[in-house]
Formats: sequence, C-alpha cells, structure tokens
Amino acid sequence: MAIKRAIYPGTFDPVTNGHLDLIKRALNLFDHLIVAIGENPAKKPLFTVEERIYMIKEAIKEIPEHHRIEVDSFSGLLVDFAKKKSACVIIRGLRAVSDFEYEMQLALMNRKLSNSIDTIFLMPSLRWIFLSSSIVKEAAQFGGNIEDLVPPVVVQKLKEKFSV
Repeated sequence: MAIKRAIYPGTFDPVTNGHLDLIKRALNLFDHLIVAIGENPAKKPLFTVEERIYMIKEAIKEIPEHHRIEVDSFSGLLVDFAKKKSACVIIRGLRAVSDFEYEMQLALMNRKLSNSIDTIFLMPSLRWIFLSSSIVKEAAQFGGNIEDLVPPVVVQKLKEKFSV
C-alpha cells in the first residue's frame, strides 16, 4: 500500500497553536505530513525561513507522531513542490467564512496547474478559530501575554525580537 503524503503549506510567521492543531488533525488522515514554509517575496516576514523551520521543529517535538512530520521550505509553485515531495494532497486551514473565497481560488488554481493533487480544508478547534500569526505578533509587540497561543519556543523568539 502506498504511503499517503500530504503537504501543509504556509508562512508560519510564527507557528501558532492553531497550526499545531491542524498538523495533528492532518496526521490522523495521512501517513506523512510535510509542513512547507513558502518563501513569498511579496510578504515581509518577521522571522527568517531558518528561524521558522527551527520553531516548527521544536514545537512538533511535543506531538507523539512527530516522526511522521517533515519540515521544509519552498519557493515557486506549490504544486511543483508537492509533486517533488510525492504529496497527493494539499492541506489548507479555514478559520472563518471570510477565508473560504480566497482559499477556494487557490485550490482551483492549484487543480488547474496539477489535476493530480487535491486540496482538503480543515478547521481548527473552536479554541483556535480566531488565532492568526499576525494577531500573535501584534499582541507580542505590545507586551501582551501570548503564552497560551503559541509554543514556548515561539514565546521566547518573539520576546527576543521585540525585546519584551
């Protein structure tokens, strides 16, 4: 039987507990999960790709099945990266109805580019439905308590960035 590989792409700037929730959900559906940090020149991330890879690798150590997770980065088309990694599915998170239109456009474009790769939408637990990396960064920048929103490694790295 073939190993079912999925790819969970994102900026992960930084990884949040909502991301980790989706990672755990995806592991219930697939044999192997690739967490793929997209290098998007249009975005100005707070953390370097290397820092984001480090934080994700540290955060997933708490997941019992972390040996089934690979962390990598890519530039260019996601479908090309997915093919290179032999992934059959792209995982995308939906927090609110407002996410749906944009995510649907991406999914349809990816299908147009590669009909062999499907997109599956997963919703995080209600506990994380409001959570985004942007909200976390803004709260951290102004000294807000984010300890229950992100893994400890992210709390530490945000404190270093903002000298809080």
